[in-house]
Amino acid sequence: MLKKIAVCLTLSLTICMLFFTSFSSDETISLNKDYSTEGLVFNYTVSQDEDIFNNVETSKDGYKYFSPCLEKSFVGFKEALAFRESGGNYASINTYGYLGKYQFGKGTLKLLGVENVELFLVNPKLQEKAFIANAQRNKWILRREIKSFVGKRINGSVITESGILASAHLAGPGSVRNYLRSYGLDNFADGYGTTIAEYMKSFSGYDMSFLKANKKAKVTSI
Repeated sequence: MLKKIAVCLTLSLTICMLFFTSFSSDETISLNKDYSTEGLVFNYTVSQDEDIFNNVETSKDGYKYFSPCLEKSFVGFKEALAFRESGGNYASINTYGYLGKYQFGKGTLKLLGVENVELFLVNPKLQEKAFIANAQRNKWILRREIKSFVGKRINGSVITESGILASAHLAGPGSVRNYLRSYGLDNFADGYGTTIAEYMKSFSGYDMSFLKANKKAKVTSI
């Protein structure tokens, strides 16, 4: 027993001596050499299997942007839609006068309770709230269409709730209702030639359970 204690004490003293010796050394540590991350594998939120570096698209006003592969959450939905609309630029104004990250028209903003366009353009928080309110309102207006058409195939694409709401952002809920009830024959296209059918396909399959339908959704505070 005494022999084991002696061995432990000797080992402890040796570790302490090595520890203090390392701190008293005059050797300069090279961060470039000794702490390089070269060759290490890190855990990214974007899968390394995704070919994200070739995922470059063009927004409606001709702006080139890089769109990362996002998960199919509501956040993924709104950010993917924002990239498509404006490249994610809060200060964007396109050639038709649509405003901000999500490219709102002035009439829609007024309907949501936003009167000051200048304030809207410089306030990201206000823009995010306007997007949520508009999506909630569209979800209420199209609640019957969501119930009736989700899962059906129109123009080669399976209809999903997220595709319906993205299309409503593009064309308005009335145009989306016409598209669905005509089974794709009434296919609205905006000034840049983007169609409802395209948005139905591009934004399908996102989880929209976070978003609650609200007939009277407005931006009540900043």
